[in-house]
Amino acid sequence: MRRSLAFKFTFLVIVWLLLAIGCMQVPPRLFWPAAFGAMSLPLALGANLLLAGYWLLRRWPVALIPIAVAVLTWPHLMRGLALHPLYTSAAPASAPELRVLSANVRIFNVYPQLRNEGLQSSKGLIKWVAEHPADVICLQEFYNEPRPTSDGTVFNAVRQIGRLQKREAFVSNTLVNSMGGEFGMAIFSRYPILRRGTITFNKLTQNHAMWADVRLPSHDTVRVFNAHLQSMSMDERDIVDSYSSKHGLKTKGLGLLRRFKRGVVSRSIQVDTLVRRIEASPYPVLLCADLNDTPFSYSYDQLADHLQNAWATAGTGFGASYNGKLPLLRIDNQFMDPRWQVQQVRVRRDVPYSDHFPLEATYRLQKSR
Repeated sequence: MRRSLAFKFTFLVIVWLLLAIGCMQVPPRLFWPAAFGAMSLPLALGANLLLAGYWLLRRWPVALIPIAVAVLTWPHLMRGLALHPLYTSAAPASAPELRVLSANVRIFNVYPQLRNEGLQSSKGLIKWVAEHPADVICLQEFYNEPRPTSDGTVFNAVRQIGRLQKREAFVSNTLVNSMGGEFGMAIFSRYPILRRGTITFNKLTQNHAMWADVRLPSHDTVRVFNAHLQSMSMDERDIVDSYSSKHGLKTKGLGLLRRFKRGVVSRSIQVDTLVRRIEASPYPVLLCADLNDTPFSYSYDQLADHLQNAWATAGTGFGASYNGKLPLLRIDNQFMDPRWQVQQVRVRRDVPYSDHFPLEATYRLQKSR
């Protein structure tokens, strides 16, 4: 009887796993509850591995079934928990190299509720970015004050980041406040930017994308995309409250559900637009993005169908990029098309100024069209 139940449970877990993978293919704009099924994939993958261990101890031939499923779904497991401790790149040393830094800098903590004494976090983050040796820097939630204000030149980010390493700046502004402060995104490059453009998702907001064609010293031209997809606009305290008690679920749950729906639907539309622009690129593509989504989502899956994820390819561990109470959350990513090979990738958890940790990687260009 116990063995019969174990067989049935194994079958159900495999069905659950396959359905969760299928849910990642469903655009939330068509059926948004599928996003919940996709989010359950890590649990299904873990349950399948536990069942493989169970059957190895009890009846090893049966273990071949969950083991075979684990092998077939291994790339999905690697999305969330990369295991590459001995990774080495096969790209030749003579191939063109590009060092890339991406980060959501949370408008350099300019809002009063984000500031600390002496604007130390703001100054520290801008200084850290400016001194970073990256060839290309992609920043989301960027903020710049081109003219001195009551805070002096603390937030003149374009000048500080561009001047130290002699970088060219491309900034897409979505809003200018009464003090002349500019909100948007930015791409900085030590190499010439030949062309540039902005991708709006119906209208220009903080959630948009931008691209720049960068000419490398090898005379290869590459296209760098920088994207910031729709946020859930969910306070992590509300999320914690919703699952901590029945009262929290009752008072917070419905509002969180509405925001969740709005977020997944918007991101599905935005990522489809972004993928079309990536497909149309005449040059090798690198994408830096704050997806505001996990590796088990429609947004990530659509990008993974066209590009390789740097962390899933060369990282080790969860690669958590969110600096908050929600654990193991990787919503910041760098992607590359097959003409690139990642040399190394790292989440800079030692840089705590924002609610996102920066992500840095080095790439070698294998070939161009």
